[in-house]
Amino acid sequence: MKVNSLKFQNFRNLDDAEIFPCDGVNIIYGDNAQGKTNIIEALWLFCGGHSFRTANAREMIKWGTDFSRLECEFYGQEREQNASLGFSATKKNVKINGVEKRSSSALIEKFCAVVFSPENLSLIKRGPGERRNFIDSAICREKLKNAVMLSKYNRLIAQRNALLKDVLRNPALESTLDIWDDQIIMSGARLLKQRLEFVNMITQKAAVYHSGISKNKEELELKYISSVGAEYSNSVKEIEEKMRSKYSTNRQNEIACGVTLAGPHRDDVEVIINGKNAKSFASQGQQRSAVLSLKLAEAAVLREKMGEEPVILLDDVLSELDNSRQDYLLNELEGCQVFITCCEKSNKEQLKQGKVFLVNNGKISEEEN
Repeated sequence: MKVNSLKFQNFRNLDDAEIFPCDGVNIIYGDNAQGKTNIIEALWLFCGGHSFRTANAREMIKWGTDFSRLECEFYGQEREQNASLGFSATKKNVKINGVEKRSSSALIEKFCAVVFSPENLSLIKRGPGERRNFIDSAICREKLKNAVMLSKYNRLIAQRNALLKDVLRNPALESTLDIWDDQIIMSGARLLKQRLEFVNMITQKAAVYHSGISKNKEELELKYISSVGAEYSNSVKEIEEKMRSKYSTNRQNEIACGVTLAGPHRDDVEVIINGKNAKSFASQGQQRSAVLSLKLAEAAVLREKMGEEPVILLDDVLSELDNSRQDYLLNELEGCQVFITCCEKSNKEQLKQGKVFLVNNGKISEEEN
């Protein structure tokens, strides 16, 4: 997949403009707070209409205006395509190849990208929820039906938790839990199987990328920790049986606590560098390298699943990386289109081949490389 052009109108602080990136590495540089990340955000919006920075559409509309519009020409699924995304504070309008769509989710199976932003460092630093979200985001962009499945599972868990609290007050309701368990086990086992397949695929690829970024000085491993004891080799049926057994064992404790204690919503992925837990022992630079490796591996998995290379969006990725790790990202990622934001002039000078865009107070200009 390649972005041929990106057009902005009333988007954040950016001047109305159109840019034409190259097929390889595109550096977007400038001082802080000039609008570099806004370009990355605009591209990411074509993955499903959701920002990685805010849930408030009003924040993405230029001050003093009441709407914003983005247009993207891209090559994907073996043909030239186009998409437009217009939005106000209360409404979105999406068109793909000139056809208006009911929801921005229609973009999911048309435009594929992987994004890294400084907020992604919480993938290692924070709790299991961050790592579950990383996996779920990837599998949902692979197939729209996975997003529907995840939404259904989360809704069922919320309803079951509400029932557990009611059972504590009214024990006669306990028999109705079986009905909810059947539904949750059916959707939860399928969700868990998708996660296990993804983690199994990403593990080896992340190790290769991390070895390259660290110049063979570090080994990266991933370990999926299932609260129901599911393993990579398990079938959906076997996972269902494990979930059913765990729910039966946990029932009285769950009634006492008022929450569902096992299932995909309680799982975790352990990130290990050189045999040690990265959350506890890795430096800031090592953690950044590990997250980058996971993101690049995510792109590789999506390529295998979807049959084409995702666009790679890297926001403020080069800070806290030494020169050799920066060089790997700028010059050794082959076969994919990359967008990288940075502040240092020296970073653009490291680039051997590609395009450079300067962003100054919202104005975008292309520079000679």
